[in-house]
Amino acid sequence: MSKKGRVLVAMSGGIDSTVAAMMLHEQGYEVVGITMKTWDYASAGGSKKETGCCSLDSINDARQVAVNMGFHHFIIDIRDEFGDYVIDNFVDEYLAGRTPNPCVLCNTHIKWSALLKRADAMDCEFIATGHYAVIKEAAGRKYISKGKDERKDQSYVLWGLSQQCLERSRFPLGNYTKPEIRQMARDFGYEELSKKAESYEICFVPDNDYRGFLKRRVPGLEEKVQGGHFVNTKGEVLGTHEGYPFYTIGQRKGLGGGFKTPKFVTEIIPETNTVILGELDDLIRNGMSVGQINLMKYDALPEGMEAVTQVRYNDPGTLSSLAMEGDMVHVNFFAHVRGIAPGQSAVFYEGDDVIGGGIILGSFVS
Repeated sequence: MSKKGRVLVAMSGGIDSTVAAMMLHEQGYEVVGITMKTWDYASAGGSKKETGCCSLDSINDARQVAVNMGFHHFIIDIRDEFGDYVIDNFVDEYLAGRTPNPCVLCNTHIKWSALLKRADAMDCEFIATGHYAVIKEAAGRKYISKGKDERKDQSYVLWGLSQQCLERSRFPLGNYTKPEIRQMARDFGYEELSKKAESYEICFVPDNDYRGFLKRRVPGLEEKVQGGHFVNTKGEVLGTHEGYPFYTIGQRKGLGGGFKTPKFVTEIIPETNTVILGELDDLIRNGMSVGQINLMKYDALPEGMEAVTQVRYNDPGTLSSLAMEGDMVHVNFFAHVRGIAPGQSAVFYEGDDVIGGGIILGSFVS
């Protein structure tokens, strides 16, 4: 066994995870590659060819690199556990009028669990992925910090990892930018890989039509929810909509015409199949409650903690105060924040370091 240790690398076939495996191999780790089959999109009747981490081409690409580099590679089928947990949650959240983030859920409850289970079975001390993030340690605790490449930083989707997961995880790309990784692929002799396009879609909705996915997944849903009302913030009916699960907080497009001013979805009420529309400023909130908390940098929130809170993946974040109340965190923003959607992740930062995160339960104006 290598002096550096034996590491199980999650390889999707994309450039990031492939270069991560190459880097660790070059650094002297004993690398074992693993590709996880999470979803068979053809079975869902989508309109786009299967792509990304679940496609046969991607699996073959990962295997070929392992063969070329001289390390073992395995394919594991986790479609059942992925479907039961991630997809069922995705559907349930939309039916509850919330906006889920399946990538966070998958990382926290499926991928890392599957990786650790297989790592133990294969006598691997560590697991590694191609995420752009850094793991740091202070006061005996591991925590995530932002990656060097601000445009690619993925710390937001990793807030749910436990101390056990962080202790055994490696993120080789964290201190590099995407252009540097593309150059590494070329240096390793993989010119085509260096040009490989990135996928920003949900793996089980590669056509980006989550409404179509819901309709296929829940037979009769469209007929059951169509004809609900759009109402304004005064409760006045503005028209009918296609069904509350097909809208998200902050949505502007796809609401139909006939409005004198731009309208935005400000609230969703599943019980009455009602979607409330308002003006841009009606989306303003200055506080929210967050549940399912996972703390990283501290084992408990320091009293009077201030942090930059990010409420969606591309959100630059807003300075706020945090207060633990039971099993929830109460967030007060120091500036107005628009479009806070229940079901999305809230991640708390101290500088570049992830303090922790959770799932948004609700927001308010005080």
